[in-house]
Amino acid sequence: MSAPVAWAEARALARSAAPPPRAERVPLASALGRVLADPLVTAIPLPHFASAAMDGWAVRGAGPWRLGEDAAVEGGGPGHAPVLAAGEAVEIVTGAPVPDGAEAVLRAEAGSVADGVLQSVGETGRHDVEGRRHIRPAGAEAAPGDRLLEAGAVLTPPRIALAAATGADALAVRRRVRVALVLTGDEVVEAGVPGPGQVRDSFRVAIPAVLRALGGDVVAVHRVGDDEDATRVALSAGGIDLVLTTGGTGRSSADHVRAALAAAGAALLVPGMAIRPGGPTLLARMPDRLVLGLPGNPLAALLGLVALGAPLLSAWTGVDASTRTVVAANTLPGRARSTGLVPATLAGAEATPVAHLGSGMLRGLAAADVVLVVPPAGVAAGEPVEALALPWTG
Repeated sequence: MSAPVAWAEARALARSAAPPPRAERVPLASALGRVLADPLVTAIPLPHFASAAMDGWAVRGAGPWRLGEDAAVEGGGPGHAPVLAAGEAVEIVTGAPVPDGAEAVLRAEAGSVADGVLQSVGETGRHDVEGRRHIRPAGAEAAPGDRLLEAGAVLTPPRIALAAATGADALAVRRRVRVALVLTGDEVVEAGVPGPGQVRDSFRVAIPAVLRALGGDVVAVHRVGDDEDATRVALSAGGIDLVLTTGGTGRSSADHVRAALAAAGAALLVPGMAIRPGGPTLLARMPDRLVLGLPGNPLAALLGLVALGAPLLSAWTGVDASTRTVVAANTLPGRARSTGLVPATLAGAEATPVAHLGSGMLRGLAAADVVLVVPPAGVAAGEPVEALALPWTG
């Protein structure tokens, strides 16, 4: 029987087990939350033409100015803008291309027109003209060839908008992991109030959401009873990259995941973790996929997913799974030869463990902001402690 693997080693093994990232191109409308596979490099200057930063008049010279025959510049690109001679002005709107020869934009409230002649008004007008203000030069934000985003950047709405400004219609992103969810257990019911000896399925709705946040998509769900053959068949279903199982990772007569893996010729990379709760969490490699096995108790399963699944999927997809350091508000007792995973709330940088921390309970985790990583020696009140982010908190 293989010994449980220590915290840091198990997470390092998970990271190293991830295959090299693969890329795919997706349209901008589908890119939100995806991870860039290549840097975003602009082929054009940003902005790609000089434009007005205010509504008003584009002017050349010190004024007063004759209004040109073209009454206004409203857009359409630089080729549509008139050419200004000294002492001329043309009405312009925000974002429109400034005419060749324009030296400033006199804002609308700082000018006055009478008999086709424009005059600046007050100190505001004088500052606009003398300061050559309110023209956004071409290339003020970026020059052609500038790297605007690095590979590994998560695509947020502003970053997608930035890509659109460069003229991109699609982006190369890391392909998400295709996951088959295998839910085991004769005692599990999927709807309604469970009877004596039964438990309600809390994984089918929760785990796909966690996986989405970590860079995976559940593409198949298999429900199997406590049966080794059925479990082995579910582990081998095609078209996926990762199998995630719930329950059956213990060593009782009702637990069949380990036997099914052995029958399928899988190699156990992490046979178990020296953590509490979540110790039976395992990671195995089959010829064409990885298998992440989670315990059957809800808190233990979700903490196992955060503990081992997060570093695995981070290395695979580029989604961030870094930890942070917080301060323990209370003394956190250690547990010999095991790392404790303790859901906690945060007040600033100070972390307080939640109540209801039994391995079958979810109430405490539902209230938590982070999970504290408590080493076997424990942590004294006021000391720093490592904290795992919860994928669903953003």
